Amino acid sequence: MKIITLLENTARRPGLAAARGLSLYVETAGHKVLFDMGPDASFLENARALGVDISAVDAAVLSHGHSDHGGGLAAFCEANRTAKIYLRREALGDYYAVLPGQEPNYIGLPPELETLKERFFCTGAQEALGDGLTLFSDVEDDKSFRAAAPKLQERTGEGFRPDGFAHEQHLLVEENGRAALLAGCGHLGIVNTLRAAKRHLGRMPDVVFGGFHLFELAPDAPESEALLAATAAELAGGDTVYYTGHCTGDWAYARLREALGDRLRPMDCGASAEL
Repeated sequence: MKIITLLENTARRPGLAAARGLSLYVETAGHKVLFDMGPDASFLENARALGVDISAVDAAVLSHGHSDHGGGLAAFCEANRTAKIYLRREALGDYYAVLPGQEPNYIGLPPELETLKERFFCTGAQEALGDGLTLFSDVEDDKSFRAAAPKLQERTGEGFRPDGFAHEQHLLVEENGRAALLAGCGHLGIVNTLRAAKRHLGRMPDVVFGGFHLFELAPDAPESEALLAATAAELAGGDTVYYTGHCTGDWAYARLREALGDRLRPMDCGASAEL
């Protein structure tokens, strides 16, 4: 099994484009999977630079309905005419960032994706794709293990309401006794997401690629310190290796690195792992 970061906020390797968003590529003996497509077509040029043939992808997964993960979906469909795109039905909702005194900012998927619906497969709480690929969205929301995100909201017929993240899903990949978890942003908390993954696997995954959504924590605030201490204590158990970035935030990354050492690694463009 091989996992490669095609696109992320940072690119330390010359010749790779960076953009705020995420796109991961997973290759097993039986499948080539694209997990998220970033905000635009940038992941395609990085894929070429990294030797990844997007036209050969046989399954694509959208982790949730925000444009920094699905804005490049139309570009993917141009480059690959056959792969199904697995997403939660709720990913097509009306999502906004809402801040006091400002106009709500639309952060959902591009409206033109309506024309691609014949490529979509809407997933349930757990979806077995075969050959060791499993999608799940049944994460229990223990709020003590996630950062508050009041600005993330969904617009409904009755107005705005807090986003419950029913549109978010995660991918488990198992091969030759090894397992990887791919999580786009982990809005419900990486600890809660890992607990769900462990429930499905029967154990912790060997490697995790994904954002931890901690970037808006106020540095050194007591509640921030408490959340990071609790998160670090949970992640420190076992020997899972974590590749993270995107929405984790530099301060949170540095604090988690103090507890996890080399088991916490950057998920910047071109980062890769083989299991």
